[in-house]
Amino acid sequence: MIIRRRSMFSGHENTMDLPVTQEQLDRWADGELVQSVFSFLSPAEREFIMTGVTDEEWNQAFSGL
Repeated sequence: MIIRRRSMFSGHENTMDLPVTQEQLDRWADGELVQSVFSFLSPAEREFIMTGVTDEEWNQAFSGL
């Protein structure tokens, strides 16, 4: 499924093709923990679902730390 999220870092709309269903997204939106619903995704993919931040943006934001 193509997921579109606006990055909380850059404000850009990012997309990612993830093996998730609308039912799973609804469960997460209804309050289930992202790591429970999407345990099969990587931490970076779960972060994208929550915040719209891509791995590339994350690395740029924190590369100087």
